[in-house]
Amino acid sequence: MSLSTRIPMFLLRLLALGATVSAVVIMVTSHDSAQVFNMKFDAKYTNSPTFKYFVLMNAIAGGYTLILLFFPSKNSCGHMILVLDLIMALLLDSSISACVAIGQVGKSGNSHAGWLPICGQVPKFCDHVTGALAAGFVAAIAYFLVVLYSLHNVMNLFALKT
Repeated sequence: MSLSTRIPMFLLRLLALGATVSAVVIMVTSHDSAQVFNMKFDAKYTNSPTFKYFVLMNAIAGGYTLILLFFPSKNSCGHMILVLDLIMALLLDSSISACVAIGQVGKSGNSHAGWLPICGQVPKFCDHVTGALAAGFVAAIAYFLVVLYSLHNVMNLFALKT
């Protein structure tokens, strides 16, 4: 792979790494407490399996990206890396989708199920979750671009061989 094709991929992976690490750090540091009817409750990311899944998937994608930043690009593992990039993009998308759904319930509640919104009581927590989701969206978009760019490079290799 030539230098002109490695630089954009390196920059996209660097952007994805920064976004995934930011999403993890923001989500892990999200906590707030409120007192309702003389009962204190804490809002933390560990209270929801969805938020734990989000943190885990972003941590895995960040670790994978960090490994690939130092992976020699002269190897013939392009197809395997393309498949793994696609899997990372799908895992990031699924974790973001789940978190957006839970965040919407936290923000607006669900009157049909009798669930009350909590963002009025714990705004700091909700702001952190929103920031983590924004960083997660940046990571997902970066991975989408990585997949498109990798696919383009793999298709060009096929065109050159025939």
